Amino acid sequence: MAVEGGMKCVKFLLYVLLLAFCACAVGLIAVGVGAQLVLSQTIIQGATPGSLLPVVIIAVGVFLFLVAFVGCCGACKENYCLMITFAIFLSLIMLVEVAAAIAGYVFRDKVMSEFNNNFRQQMENYPKNNHTASILDRMQTDFKCCGAANYTDWEKIPSMSKNRVPDSCCVNVTVGCGINFTEKQIHKEGCVEKIGVWLRKNVLVVAAAALGIAFVEVLGIVFACCLVKSIRSGYEVM
Repeated sequence: MAVEGGMKCVKFLLYVLLLAFCACAVGLIAVGVGAQLVLSQTIIQGATPGSLLPVVIIAVGVFLFLVAFVGCCGACKENYCLMITFAIFLSLIMLVEVAAAIAGYVFRDKVMSEFNNNFRQQMENYPKNNHTASILDRMQTDFKCCGAANYTDWEKIPSMSKNRVPDSCCVNVTVGCGINFTEKQIHKEGCVEKIGVWLRKNVLVVAAAALGIAFVEVLGIVFACCLVKSIRSGYEVM
């Protein structure tokens, strides 16, 4: 039995929200992949809270897309079981998102500590590993920084000659510019703090987007429950 009256409007709005869910799902997958690429380029290694977060984001995005598909099928066929499944799974996604947000807040300092330790560890591998050198050079060039805390960190690397920093530390990068440098020729600030500031700014953007997604999900749950109630009433009448 087809829904009637105001439920037709609810059903239409639910379709709109389902399209929004699909867009959010694609956005989450893109953010997760992007975060994974950033972490792979910032040498945070191992199964740490920071490295697992992109995997969780991608998984939530894929699951949200599948849930949106279930919701679309349930709304189209006005199927009671599918709509119940949709509402339950959407509620579970919200719980996972809340848990991920709490974990991100709790482990924010730990992630930066891991990044600092890994950065210093990979500095020691700089002269011996071309891949590591390429990553560090790109970071120092992009963020206009040098070393972990500051440029003097490079003096502590045994395999680096004295009075030398990587050329990527230079204000104007040229071959050999990091040899016998002067302070005016290089970026003196450390990379860990600069990248930390950049991450904190972007976290605010991500948090605002997450609040928007959560609001849409709440509306989806409410509309789904209204449609479920209407479908159930139709069954009882029959």
